Amino acid sequence: MGEVAVVLAMLLAVVASGYVVRVLPVALPLPLVQIGLGVAIASLGWHPVRLEPHTFFILFLPPLLFLDGWRIPKVGLFRDKGVILELALGLVLFTVVGAGFLIHWLIPELPLAVSFALAAILAPTDPVAVGSIAARVPIPPRLMHILEGESLLNDASGLVCFRFAVAAALTGSFSLGSAALTFLWVALAGIATGVLLTVGMASIQRLLAKRFGEEPGASILLNLLLPFGAYMAAERLEASGILAAVAAGITMSYVELGGRALATTRVRRNVVWDTVQFALNGVMFVLLGEQLPDIVRAALQGPDLPVPRDIWWLAGNALAISLGLILLRLSWVWISLQLSRMAARRAGREGIMPRKRLIFATSLAGVRGAITLAGILTLPLALPGGAPFPGRDLAVFLASAVIVVSLVVASIGLPGVLRGLELPPETAAEIEEERARQAAALAALGAIDTAGHPDPYDEKDADIHASAAEQVRGLYQHRLGGGGDGTHPARVRAAEEAERHYRLAALAAERKVLQQMARHGQLSDETARRLVQEIDLVEARYRSADAH
Repeated sequence: MGEVAVVLAMLLAVVASGYVVRVLPVALPLPLVQIGLGVAIASLGWHPVRLEPHTFFILFLPPLLFLDGWRIPKVGLFRDKGVILELALGLVLFTVVGAGFLIHWLIPELPLAVSFALAAILAPTDPVAVGSIAARVPIPPRLMHILEGESLLNDASGLVCFRFAVAAALTGSFSLGSAALTFLWVALAGIATGVLLTVGMASIQRLLAKRFGEEPGASILLNLLLPFGAYMAAERLEASGILAAVAAGITMSYVELGGRALATTRVRRNVVWDTVQFALNGVMFVLLGEQLPDIVRAALQGPDLPVPRDIWWLAGNALAISLGLILLRLSWVWISLQLSRMAARRAGREGIMPRKRLIFATSLAGVRGAITLAGILTLPLALPGGAPFPGRDLAVFLASAVIVVSLVVASIGLPGVLRGLELPPETAAEIEEERARQAAALAALGAIDTAGHPDPYDEKDADIHASAAEQVRGLYQHRLGGGGDGTHPARVRAAEEAERHYRLAALAAERKVLQQMARHGQLSDETARRLVQEIDLVEARYRSADAH
């Protein structure tokens, strides 16, 4: 029961972290709070959780990478693809080389291959941590899209570089030509596996739903299993399971646009995935905090490297590596922007240089998190001959310390850099939304006119159907009139906000009465649950619109 108690304690800590971060007077990122709660769990004296490294990797990474690929805004991804690729590929390689040599220079006893492996796993960034910091000091939307796109792609590129560096540390050799060919197979086969498996799964699911009807629970469970299936299938082909999970998520976002799933399935699926994402991210950081005391002890006492160490030596190296990562990122962002500006001028376009505050914010936003933690724990415990893997305990400590330092630096620095920053509104998104609303309303009006009568239909109720159709038609005509008669879009949005306010109040009153009737035995539990669920679905739609 000891292990079960620790797991339950970690889940409760994840739940508590969501409330703690809201009541704190300062804007601390959620992962930092979760690490602190993990340290508190460790202080209770329970035995730390022990997970086999590869089990830890496959348990946490595939669903998180899948969800990143599924939910990232594709328009922003393709619009800023140049900048994103420069950060996700160029910056990763720049970081692996620069930070790898920096780590080896700071700690010469750490083999160069292990230094490169540590640098590679430190290269990926974590948008979840940045998003939690941005909750109180909003990051400009376009910058956030760039950071999300970078994180999606640099997860894969950083982990692939990590894989090659670990292989070099295990075998003692490295061939650039062989690595390039292997990289092509690993990348292309991984992407193809994720795409084909997702398309195949969606096709089979569609056929089953068409023949037997859709079962929401089975559909959601299959969706949860998809990233693990893509990862394991790619690994069986000796391809990248990481890229397979990412590709499966991106493909799933396009499959979803087919709109074949039931609305209730989509609502439930989103709720389930939100819970999975919150739980997995939270447990990873609580687990880091829970293991942090042992990580520090192992780094101080580990026999794998003959280096005299104390806590100040460890802290100094962690801070030096963190500072090096920030400077490498700042240098790359500045140089790539200058090169892009020069290329634009040569092409006859005006090169745009962002404000220095935005450049500095981009550098500080390189927060390390879940991917770094999951990856570093997969370092082998021993070499093929049975000797301890050189510097493993030290590498795990340094990666963990850099995660904590990057979270602290971003939580302190980003609010100060971005506070009061005024940017021009992104009118293109508003115009696009208004155009979509108009098109949807016109399609709805056409559907009402051609819908015919419901089955069964009674001629005695003709006036009821006519009145209902006219009422629905009036709602869409009002939307079209509001957007097309010269009314300012701000007034249209104000009217929608007012409608949402009164509709939510009415739904709350409906639910309260139904629950009271059920409590007093005036309504069966089954009927109450069904009616309340209908109200909840309508309310979820209004709440979702309010959140966006």
